[in-house]
Amino acid sequence: MSQEKENGNQTDQPVLYETKGPVAIISLNRPDRANAQNVPLLYELDAAFTRAVEDDEVKAIILRGEGKHFTAGHDLGGDHGSNVPRRSLWYSSEGREGSERGFAFEKEAYLGLCRRWRALPKPTIAAVQGACIAGGLMLAWSCDIIVASEDAYFCDPVVDFGVPGVEYFAHPFEMPARIAREFLLLGDKMSAARAYEVGMANRVVPRSELMDEAMAIATKMSKASRFALALTKEAFNFVEDLGGKRSAMDGVFGLHHLSHAHAHITGTSLSEMKDKPKYKNS
Repeated sequence: MSQEKENGNQTDQPVLYETKGPVAIISLNRPDRANAQNVPLLYELDAAFTRAVEDDEVKAIILRGEGKHFTAGHDLGGDHGSNVPRRSLWYSSEGREGSERGFAFEKEAYLGLCRRWRALPKPTIAAVQGACIAGGLMLAWSCDIIVASEDAYFCDPVVDFGVPGVEYFAHPFEMPARIAREFLLLGDKMSAARAYEVGMANRVVPRSELMDEAMAIATKMSKASRFALALTKEAFNFVEDLGGKRSAMDGVFGLHHLSHAHAHITGTSLSEMKDKPKYKNS
């Protein structure tokens, strides 16, 4: 389980957890790696979300990142597929080879966990500063509300590396279709102001006001009944899935892994992404 902040000092844990009244604040805590998401961080994050859900005093949850950036995405230098705790009933990637290993790992740790977090019965607010790249989008998009600092930017550059978007493919549901095509096909950075303009971010504020704004939203939400908040989230998720969100993700996840299989066949390593300028964890 994630460790709490004590006396204002950060622990060496990849995820920090604290509460302020009815609000749980969950912080990604790998600032030296731009909060890149390795296996320990992802499952500590899941433990922190679970802790917040099980605490009856918590009514809303804020997800944030320590340091300069929210998160620069998946840590491509990590070992993906070993010692994964697993939260789904899909079989383990441990000991598998080739496409089966990657498919099993990403179905659990990337697509599976994000879907699990989207379904949390308490409202979630992403407080985004600096970089929100690729896998970072998946965390922000799993939340109900996105508050961005003026210096925040959003980017999914993976088409450059032969991949049709991140595993949690929510692009056409987070912004208008033609904007989503431009966002993904060009792989350019989208400013916080532009994200607000196209409806992906709810609010944009100076960085110094980011947590105050997120706390104000979370506190106001917390005045509603727990059951009403949970049912409202269920309603929105239900309508989005009727509109094809879940089915679309399933289909694109298959295409995503076709691209991985092609990379294996042609000898193109996706780990090279970490050395590309757009995807550096810095």
